[in-house]
Amino acid sequence: MAEQKTKRPYPAHWEADVLLRDGATARLRPVSPDDADALQKMHEGQSQDSIYFRYFTYKSQLSAKELERFTVVDYVDRVAFVILLGDELMGIGRYDRLGDATEAEVAFNIADAHQGRGLSSIFMEHLAAAAKENGIRTFTAEVLPENRRMLAVFQAAGFETSRSFEDGVVVVEFPIDPTARVRAVMESREHRAEAQSVAELLRPESIAVIGASRQWGSVGFALLENIIEGGYTGPVYGINKEALEIAGMISRAALSEVPQDIDLAVVAVPYDQIPSVVQDCAEHGVKGLVIVTEGFKGEEGLAEQRRLVQVARRHGMRVIGPASAGIINTDPDVSLNASVSPTMPRHGSVGLFSQSAPIGAMLFTAAQQRGIGISSMINAGNRADVSGNDAMQYLEDDPNTSAVGLYLESFGNPRKFSRIVRRLARKKPVVVSRSHGMGRRIPPGHSTRTTEAPRGTVPSMLRQAGAIETDSYTELIDILQVLACQPVPAGPRLTVIGNAPAINRLTVENARSAGLEIVDVQDVAILDAEHSVEQAIETLTKVIQESIDAGQTDSIIVLVQPSMYQSEGDARMIAQAISHAGGDTDVSIMASFTAVLERNFSPTTIIGEGKLRDQLTAESDDQTKSPRQYGLPLFSSAERAVAVLSELVRYRAWRDAEQGIAVEYEDIDRYRAEQLVTEWTEEASGTELVKLSRAQSDELLSCYGISVLPSRRFQSTDQALDYAQEFGYPVALKADNSILRHRLDLGGVRLNIETPEALRANIESMREVLAPYGAPSIEIQAMAPPGQGCIVAAVEDPLVGPVLSFGISGDAVELLDDWVHVVPPLSDHDLERLLRTPQASAKLFGYGDIPAVDIEGMKDLLARVSQLKDDLPQVARLRFNPLLAAPGAVTVLKAEIYIANAAVRTDSARRALLIH
Repeated sequence: MAEQKTKRPYPAHWEADVLLRDGATARLRPVSPDDADALQKMHEGQSQDSIYFRYFTYKSQLSAKELERFTVVDYVDRVAFVILLGDELMGIGRYDRLGDATEAEVAFNIADAHQGRGLSSIFMEHLAAAAKENGIRTFTAEVLPENRRMLAVFQAAGFETSRSFEDGVVVVEFPIDPTARVRAVMESREHRAEAQSVAELLRPESIAVIGASRQWGSVGFALLENIIEGGYTGPVYGINKEALEIAGMISRAALSEVPQDIDLAVVAVPYDQIPSVVQDCAEHGVKGLVIVTEGFKGEEGLAEQRRLVQVARRHGMRVIGPASAGIINTDPDVSLNASVSPTMPRHGSVGLFSQSAPIGAMLFTAAQQRGIGISSMINAGNRADVSGNDAMQYLEDDPNTSAVGLYLESFGNPRKFSRIVRRLARKKPVVVSRSHGMGRRIPPGHSTRTTEAPRGTVPSMLRQAGAIETDSYTELIDILQVLACQPVPAGPRLTVIGNAPAINRLTVENARSAGLEIVDVQDVAILDAEHSVEQAIETLTKVIQESIDAGQTDSIIVLVQPSMYQSEGDARMIAQAISHAGGDTDVSIMASFTAVLERNFSPTTIIGEGKLRDQLTAESDDQTKSPRQYGLPLFSSAERAVAVLSELVRYRAWRDAEQGIAVEYEDIDRYRAEQLVTEWTEEASGTELVKLSRAQSDELLSCYGISVLPSRRFQSTDQALDYAQEFGYPVALKADNSILRHRLDLGGVRLNIETPEALRANIESMREVLAPYGAPSIEIQAMAPPGQGCIVAAVEDPLVGPVLSFGISGDAVELLDDWVHVVPPLSDHDLERLLRTPQASAKLFGYGDIPAVDIEGMKDLLARVSQLKDDLPQVARLRFNPLLAAPGAVTVLKAEIYIANAAVRTDSARRALLIH
């Protein structure tokens, strides 16, 4: 082994709650000498084969010396992790640095009872992350040829492994850099585990309501009654130590009296009883908790909330809540209404997630009023554990869900959110509404970081990920109302059918303004004194069918305005007929009824049978098949229908576009860059920012293939002349001031200086002009090819993580805030959007007699900056201003970089449950 370094302090930031393959939780932490007894106990319970595979020999017990070696580490050259379920040690994984200081040997030992639950892959990720911190770049392992399971673990990890056979063992070697393939494997495992953990909550085989009550009007009474009346298909137990009978069943005083294992505990006890209830559930093997109890307020409440989540996770349980309104699963095989809602929603295909209970109640009520069928609903309350990310992981795989609606009040892990949404939105529409103060304030009962990213970052991130963002919950429900019963339009082609020409014309104008393509307008004379309702239905349905059969339209908006002679039920009959006319077509149909006087007619709802289609449908061969309910979405105005349609058309265009490929470079020296920033951040204390010198910036950027046009600050004119000789004429002079260096009008810049004489004269003139501004020093720089000035900026945001911004220099960004913001990593298509989104970006692509700049060079530079920020959270701020884009070149004239001690990103290269 290489010479051992000084032992580092206990690395508490390596501790993590983790999800196993089956969705259960466990605790991972660095090993300690106190684990010796638990390790010995685990060893004694292992089979002879397991012991032989690990130690290449059989030993009934570990010696005291071996136990010390396995549990006493220095956290640098020798590192080991354990995974615990309560007090049970489930497995241990370790690495030991070898003679080559950049290599280490890795090994795992998993308890027989827990093999097959994904522990080895979790150890691999966390050991690799710790090894990278300690300068290790390569892992090796020695495995017996017959230990096929362990060989498969290395093969499936995604690393580029090589094998050799030496002295009867297979030697596996692989670099531990998190390549795109490694990240993809990790994300796939994370997805399966998180989806399964939520499935365990939404599809429990048994339920206990702890705090069930006989008192009508109490939460405990309502929860138990709603579960029973909702038709839950499994056994339900009411837990109340004081009541003998609840809801017609025998009450149990405690979980210990329940005759079977409990999958889900719904908790509605007073605040002060929560800790003991959670501990009791942990001791009795409950798999998950829904905590309805409120009261977790202020710092004390947050601390208590974290404690209960820690207890739950360390005993394999996930938690929804506290202060949750509950969960619902309308699948007839489950029929679960573990919520405060007294009615079971209509069975449908829309999955809903919300945070605070009042918002959840608002969404549920709106969905009920609109007739939107629900597949499942999760209200996370204070979101202490289960979050919107977890819900999306489940909904992505749920065959009963065709569209997802999210109302978010805070972000716990937006970087991961973006990654999950981008994948989910390729299969199912994701509609998001959020609090406009999200990221800049913390909702009651939540604990999360606030954002310092530029305004517009979160909307840009959502667009980048393919989410449909709405400004209000009403707009969210509008879109879900269509997605519940209609296919996503295949394109922008729209047919307008209506009996009021004036309204038809207004609708056409609105549709064109929204980017839709009008292919046909049908003015139909119906619902007047000369036509009966039956005749109107016959005419209208015939026109609709002809439009569908023509195959020239992607969507139809039907506009109906009854005459002054209205009878009760006429409007509903017409709406039902339109619904039947749509049938199972792939054309998206919606309608707007105006001036309807019927008392029982709702102008904003789904009209139709409501039941799900018998056959699963797919909008294209490569999309996940999903059900939809029969029905026609109605809107009170044509404007609302057009607004929904335009959003869905934009989403479809995003989904149908090529995904692009991740941009990666082989000439990047990540290892050197990490060494540099680690060394330089030692100068920083706490969250202090350290500005890199020009030489340091150049060295760091060179690791990513980025160069800055040379410049020198000078004291004397003779020194400037020497630098000019070095650079070659022509040269430029700039004030060494962040504002003046960009102001030709204030004399802070002199360009195209072609001779030594002109250089002397300009230096003298600049010193006179700049004297009123404090006589800043002057620097000399080689001239770049003339081009369009641009600004590239990047920050490490406490909430979002790395954010990359781009804009065109001048008034566009300074006065009009014409920026675009994206979250790395970026695909080649993201880079294209990055360049084209600013309104002033037309200057880059050629206009008038001005040629286009080097677009591919711009993409290359932006991709390298994106990679740098994705790799190095220590780079707190980066700014290229100006950057000149010319027809044949892209030149960085000025680079400013600030570094700081990096906080652990919410989306790091190791799987871990976030602590909210």
